[in-house]
Amino acid sequence: MLKRILVIAALALSQPVLADSHAPWGSAKVLDIQYAKQKVVYDAAVNLVEALTSVLDRASYLSAINGADPFDNKIVIVLHGNEIPFFAIRNYAKYKDLMDRAQSLTVGGIIEFRMCRIAAKGHGFEPEDIHGFVSMVPMGDAEIVRLQQEGYAYMR
Repeated sequence: MLKRILVIAALALSQPVLADSHAPWGSAKVLDIQYAKQKVVYDAAVNLVEALTSVLDRASYLSAINGADPFDNKIVIVLHGNEIPFFAIRNYAKYKDLMDRAQSLTVGGIIEFRMCRIAAKGHGFEPEDIHGFVSMVPMGDAEIVRLQQEGYAYMR
């Protein structure tokens, strides 16, 4: 009987005290994790400026938490969707802030942009129509696969 009472008491004391009925499990734990030496390929086929901005934000933050070391980290953003017109020289005035930000991310050598030449052609663009901080690859899907074979982690 005493053993049963002790078990019940232990279980009761091990349950968190509910201070707020909207947070029955309490708050999240913060894990102190150090990230480094990551190679990542972002599949950035998006339709909206806001969606591309989100990709740029995530890539930039990933670079920062990895120490922004060009020898240990590499982030490739593969462009092969409806975001391609954002990178067209003739659309610079319309997407100036977005393109200035994208170009600035390439300065340290960690983040780079690769565009599918087939998809660009489908949107009516040739390499000479696209900003110079972008590199053209024969096919976006094939580039994503190739980078994964080189050990890059895939991000959507």
